[in-house]
Amino acid sequence: METVLEQKRKGEAAGAVRSREAADRSRPLARVRNIGVIAHIDAGKTTTSERILFYAGRVHRMGEVHEGTATMDWMPQEKERGITITSAATTCFWKDHQINIIDTPGHVDFTVEVERSLRVLDGAVVVFCGVGGVQPQSETVWRQADRYTVPRLAFVNKMDRIGADFSSVVRQIREKLGANPVPIQIPVGSEDSFRGIVDLIAMQAIGYDDSSLGAKFEVLAIPGELAAVAEKARAALIEAVAEHDEEVLAAYLQSPDVPAAILRAGIRRVTLQHKMTPVLAGSSLRNKGVQQLLDAVVDYLPSPMDIPPVTGTHPKTQEPITRETDDFAPLSALAFKLMNDPYMGRMVFVRVYSGQLKKGQNVFNPRTRKRERVMKLVLLHADDRQEVETIHAGEIGAVVGLKQATTGDTLCAENQPVELERIRFPEPVMSMAVEPKSQADREKLSDALAALAAEDPTCVVSMDTETGQTLLSGMGELHLEILKDRMFREYKVQANAGKPVVAYRETVSAAGRGEHRFERDIGGQRQYAEVVLEVEPAQRGTGNVIEFDVPASRIPGEFRSSLEAGIRDGLLTGVVANYSLVDVSVRIIGGGFHEQESTEMAFRTAGNMALRTAARAGAPVILEPIMSLEIVLPAEHLGDVLNDISARRGHVNDMTSRDTMQVIRARIPLAELFGYSTAIRSLTRGRASYTMEPACFDMVPAAVQQQLLER
Repeated sequence: METVLEQKRKGEAAGAVRSREAADRSRPLARVRNIGVIAHIDAGKTTTSERILFYAGRVHRMGEVHEGTATMDWMPQEKERGITITSAATTCFWKDHQINIIDTPGHVDFTVEVERSLRVLDGAVVVFCGVGGVQPQSETVWRQADRYTVPRLAFVNKMDRIGADFSSVVRQIREKLGANPVPIQIPVGSEDSFRGIVDLIAMQAIGYDDSSLGAKFEVLAIPGELAAVAEKARAALIEAVAEHDEEVLAAYLQSPDVPAAILRAGIRRVTLQHKMTPVLAGSSLRNKGVQQLLDAVVDYLPSPMDIPPVTGTHPKTQEPITRETDDFAPLSALAFKLMNDPYMGRMVFVRVYSGQLKKGQNVFNPRTRKRERVMKLVLLHADDRQEVETIHAGEIGAVVGLKQATTGDTLCAENQPVELERIRFPEPVMSMAVEPKSQADREKLSDALAALAAEDPTCVVSMDTETGQTLLSGMGELHLEILKDRMFREYKVQANAGKPVVAYRETVSAAGRGEHRFERDIGGQRQYAEVVLEVEPAQRGTGNVIEFDVPASRIPGEFRSSLEAGIRDGLLTGVVANYSLVDVSVRIIGGGFHEQESTEMAFRTAGNMALRTAARAGAPVILEPIMSLEIVLPAEHLGDVLNDISARRGHVNDMTSRDTMQVIRARIPLAELFGYSTAIRSLTRGRASYTMEPACFDMVPAAVQQQLLER
């Protein structure tokens, strides 16, 4: 993935880009910020986003997650459960800067929303709980931000909670995430006594007015008991920046008291180079610290001008292509999300990297090789829509009227095409059967499932070849529950849904060889094809690879796409228990054809049968999804929980202490985790909490495989 790799644009280059901005922009590119708010579940992302909107004047009343009134949690399912399910986009303005914000879910079942949001964002605010610190999903979203090289700020939230420890969270960010967190603020007090922050750059304390919901704050002298701590923290901040920035180093050598303006500029440069993560403190629920977080977004996170040019490939020649952030360059935009709006219809969320997307223009999709017309363009505020005429380079919006675009597609100019790298999504780990209650609902169910799958790439619809049932697959029980609820509520489908079951996979554990000669008379016409291929296991998680190592004299080019389609058919159906084959490398090494008798159908069938023969010879095994769990519990229940983990075929990776609690990190097969929330409550009298996320697929034990085959 090519996004922000290092700070490249300075001086003349930045000036040249500015001169290429359209006159009808509402804000210059340098004053635009595209950011995401990411975190572990319940760290306070949506509450922080609500405060940002309130202080920026975007909303006039703060919504609360626990009351179901949060602006960014607009879906009925979000309001009922008090969690974020889908990423919501909005725009607000702060100090004459336009800030485009995407609030993302924290629950692991909806991690796809974080993945596709980070793909198109320039910067991120990572929210940490002042009590929980770095939690499992914190690590997941941090790794996702690393994958897309997104500069970020760390906001230690909930400093008013009992057990909040700012320095402990900073230490965990350094040790668990391998980052370089450097506080630019320290809290004044903690827990019940938390009342403000100390700004280490300006060396002043900030207190908040509760009567104005924190909208008013005052600059105060640093409390005497914190003066020495603040001096030491500022010195550490200056040293951390000077280590990577020559201008701050030069100022430091002249005087240890580096001026605030020079220090601020240095922090920005080092943050954009991914050499430091500024850390801030606050309590979003108590309305403390959010305005200073907004200041930091403006001061330290990148504008679209600060990121390197986006790279892609030419759809035909596969040559690399670079596109500058430039309103007058050829159009290149990435579709990162689809949504079916009850009023607007099908909406495609896009990030424009270069050029301008205009209402009424035709855009080219390299995947479909077709052009489509842009009917409407909208800017978003949660579930509100604002129609616009143009979306400029560096901006995020939505397109209405595209019927064939899907998540990960590129929209570009047909005469200068480019294909940007697609977004990769995890494999579903759980599925459930769905069927219409009556024949009249069959078409409606099919349409609803197609719409849900188009919106969510981790929602996969398939057919069980043995039972003929329609299977809906997703990332977990909650994910499937939400999909089912949306199917009933939004699409008004009358359907029956079975219980969720584990989505197993198959793979080969050794090399295997297979060949098949297809000779048959069909409809009075002779059909002929011969295929020889080899399979071998690929590295886990890399997916399936099909390679041709056979001359065109044996298998001509016109039959190769049909042959590949037949092999993919075989990979989908598997050979052990009809689960999909994954992580298999297939190499076609031989074959034969007849000039008059060979057909595409013959090669498709021969490829399928040869693949099945080779897979059976490759010692096929069944894979099951393994989940990574973090369980926090009182020490007196440790033995019971460890015994339960062992009984569930689990393995403990490590155990640590966190204040008065024990923390267990373990890996357990998903098949053993149905109803685990009830079991853990029973074992610990309701005093334990846990989080889990998919870790990998692994081979099932022989006894379990036998049970699956006997079903």
